[in-house]
Amino acid sequence: MPTNNPDQDRLLQHDYDGIQEFDNPMPRWWVWVFWATIVFAIVYGLDPWHVLRGPGRIAEYQASVADAAKRWPQPSGAADAATLAALGRNPQALAAGKKVFVTTCAPCHRPDGGGLIGPNLTDDYWLHGGTVVDVHNTITNGVLEKGMPNWGKFLTPEQINDVAGYVYYSLHDSHPPNPKAAQGVKVERSE
Repeated sequence: MPTNNPDQDRLLQHDYDGIQEFDNPMPRWWVWVFWATIVFAIVYGLDPWHVLRGPGRIAEYQASVADAAKRWPQPSGAADAATLAALGRNPQALAAGKKVFVTTCAPCHRPDGGGLIGPNLTDDYWLHGGTVVDVHNTITNGVLEKGMPNWGKFLTPEQINDVAGYVYYSLHDSHPPNPKAAQGVKVERSE
């Protein structure tokens, strides 16, 4: 039977240990936020199949990588003997090669090329081929089993060409003090 007390109408019909409970409805704004999160979850759940947003993030990433490859093609890094020989006669290229050699190669080969951890680069003995192209390939690809990194990942092709020219044409026969003992196979230079 209804009473005149509105609080009495909101009381639920159960009682636990003398505690009575009111039937308080949730605020309207909270109910709308709750339903909005359910709708958002359904829409968001469709995203893995790219129903709503087109091809998706992975396809966009692959398209941007392809676009970047077209706009900025990677140089092959391959050099022929004639190009490297021309750099060996170019004083600016040799100076640039010396600068890169001193900053990247000198910790292992000494600034004068006499060898420290790495081999002596001033004699006629070579571990991985004794032509200028072999030197270029060794710099580009490295010798990981002996601790030399592949500088092709860190230096530009121009820097590698300059360093190869500097090592082959400037350091050879420079006779540094206290060089490291010869290692490898003796290679007679034809140039």
